[in-house]
Amino acid sequence: MLSPTLMICPLCQISDGKHFYKDHRTYVRCPTCELVYVLPDQYLSATAEKAVYDQHENSPHDPGYRRFLGRLFEPLSQRLPPNSHGLDFGSGPGPTLSVIFEEAGHHVDIYDPFYAPDTAPLEKQYDFITATEVLEHLHHPRSELDQIWSCLKPHGLLGIMTKRVINRKTFSTWHYKNDPTHVCFYSIETFQWLSNYWQATFIVPENDVVIFLKGSTSNTN
Repeated sequence: MLSPTLMICPLCQISDGKHFYKDHRTYVRCPTCELVYVLPDQYLSATAEKAVYDQHENSPHDPGYRRFLGRLFEPLSQRLPPNSHGLDFGSGPGPTLSVIFEEAGHHVDIYDPFYAPDTAPLEKQYDFITATEVLEHLHHPRSELDQIWSCLKPHGLLGIMTKRVINRKTFSTWHYKNDPTHVCFYSIETFQWLSNYWQATFIVPENDVVIFLKGSTSNTN
């Protein structure tokens, strides 16, 4: 029997989560926001989590990585005025998206709890914020997403890249869940819940990419 406390959704904070899947970890699905999440007593320690990230070799000099990030950069940059000010939230050990935006004439701050832990950028206001391959790592997505949302100026843009849950069958063979640092998994329904919660527009320019517009309430795909 799973503890009711452990079943509380870390995003919408409703406590009626249902068992979704089990391998070496237990996954719960929230019937309200559709987030699939790992039970918090199965998270890695901060030390073990960082050890996984230290193995990443992402670099702005890697053409393949730049192409990968281009899936968010292209649709987001098309919606930005010149000389916009942005924040790359969860920039990782080899900040790259910030470099790409700066090459395009924008100014970008970075924040990462492990590699750029100065919280001063989180006290500013931005025209755009990016979070690429970040949301799946968040232990407290409600408070962490609310924090970055509060850093957006009115009509600012939040660009997210994370792979999405489809259904239990595909989840059972999904490589994405096998990364021990991945603890939250989102679906289109989860982003719909977020858009309602924030009273925001969201668009889906391609698979795994979502862009929220602050200050509007209609949704388009």
